[in-house]
Amino acid sequence: MLIRLVRRQLRPYWRQIALVVLLQLVQTIANLYLPTLNADIIDHGVVTGDTGYIMRVGAGMLGVSLVQIICSIGAVYYGAQTAMALGRDIRADVFARVQSFSAREVGHFGAPSLITRTTNDVQQVQMLALMTFTMMVSAPIMMVGGIVMSLRLDVQLSGLLLAVLPALVIGIALIVARMRPLFRAMQTNIDEVNRVMREQITGIRVIRAFVRDRREQERFAGANTELTNVALAVGKLMAGMFPFVMLIINVSTVAVVWFGAHRIESGGMEIGELTAFLSYLMQILMAVMMATFMFVMIPRAEVCAERIEEVLDTESSVVPPAAPVVPSGLRGHLELRDVEFSYPGAEEPVLRNIAFTARPGETTAIIGSTGSGKSTLLHLVPRLFDATGGRVLVDDVDVRELDPQALSRTVGFVPQKPYLFSGTVASNLRYGKADATDEELWRALEIAQAKEFVEAMPEGLDAPIAQGGTNVSGGQRQRLAIARALVARPEIYLFDDSFSALDYATDAALRRDLARETADATVVIVAQRVNTIRDADRILVLDDGVVVGTGTHRELMSGNTTYREIVLSQLTEEEAA
Repeated sequence: MLIRLVRRQLRPYWRQIALVVLLQLVQTIANLYLPTLNADIIDHGVVTGDTGYIMRVGAGMLGVSLVQIICSIGAVYYGAQTAMALGRDIRADVFARVQSFSAREVGHFGAPSLITRTTNDVQQVQMLALMTFTMMVSAPIMMVGGIVMSLRLDVQLSGLLLAVLPALVIGIALIVARMRPLFRAMQTNIDEVNRVMREQITGIRVIRAFVRDRREQERFAGANTELTNVALAVGKLMAGMFPFVMLIINVSTVAVVWFGAHRIESGGMEIGELTAFLSYLMQILMAVMMATFMFVMIPRAEVCAERIEEVLDTESSVVPPAAPVVPSGLRGHLELRDVEFSYPGAEEPVLRNIAFTARPGETTAIIGSTGSGKSTLLHLVPRLFDATGGRVLVDDVDVRELDPQALSRTVGFVPQKPYLFSGTVASNLRYGKADATDEELWRALEIAQAKEFVEAMPEGLDAPIAQGGTNVSGGQRQRLAIARALVARPEIYLFDDSFSALDYATDAALRRDLARETADATVVIVAQRVNTIRDADRILVLDDGVVVGTGTHRELMSGNTTYREIVLSQLTEEEAA
């Protein structure tokens, strides 16, 4: 997964990668050449007392060092640039994929996990790429070059590498193998901490209202402790890895000095050559240490890449049409024919055999007990979900075949839980129509009974709105959401229990003005409150996902038991009449 993800994302940057490899190659060769020059200075300059030779070779060493520095800086610069571009592109791809998801896919992954995958997981892959370009590219070159140069200096002494390198590689491999499952658990625990934290921040008012502070602290402490325990387990393995590597390095150094001294004594080796051999040994082992550091990062990055690819490989259940129908003009005629909807893995459909027609100039209301499928039914029209059976038609065109932009312009949807984005009142209203004038915004606010409280704000249309609309009341959020839909002036209005937070006087005034504004449009209202829908042209009664009654208020009161029970649970006989 990791290789597939990185290879696909780095394909556009092959020129930068080739340049990084070339720069790393040059700087590593320069680094390998320096110990040889240093050995020459010792053997042919210091030992013989030839100051001129020392100056000439020393100047050469300075030149080689300058080349190494320049190439190293260039490799790090272009490597970092490419790694940051990789992170940017992966985040963009994940975000674009999540944007295409229906509510079904978002619910499958969960918002906290999607946030972690887009941020922390991408960062781990990005850091691996950065360390690869700055360290890992040069590590194998340095190790191979160091071995070649060591053999060139003294074959017998180089035999120590046959014992040192396998011990180092086997020890590191055993440690890394134990890290991989821990890193997978760590990413899952990060998801859990994000989920708990998100719930507590979002529900802070509820927590304080029910004095659940201590319980929530304990819940967070539990998730935090689990993450800490996994991180400690990883830390202990890492803490054991580097002393192990340093032990191998130190033992190797002692062995080289010991056997090298005997080689010098026997005349088989010069002092400068032993110095150079020690330098090459350190370079080889440093290359292995760099690789060790990479091996520590690879298991976690691999787990993160799998989680990222899981998102990228998930196709939305709401698929754009291959040949979208672009109608010349839509009237807003809505029809559902034998519609059925089931969630994946569910034993029973949520909706069954739903059939009704909503025409322009009419108001169709949907009422039913909690969990009867009212909101799900409404979500099928703007394609938040796709029907698993039957057809949803707008002007005799299946919404699955209709151009998504045309469908978006035709349908104005006000969700059950109105959400406002951080910005201003104006920026939120212009979600419905980007080029709407201030006059159009004020007109929509007036119809939605929101003009008065917006005018009371010092900045008016430029008044700030916090994320989620938390700095305004629930009723104000609902009215602003309704105004946002009105600004676009669509042919079909869908109100999903959008008046529940309003007082009766505001509800009545809004419905009166709304009726005049939407006189030529198709209006579908889902409501719990009977007063909100009693004047509708047609009322559908839903019970357990099935339409059990259709008619006006009076017709249903006299002939439908389910509707009558709902009405009498809210109104008296006299009020219901």
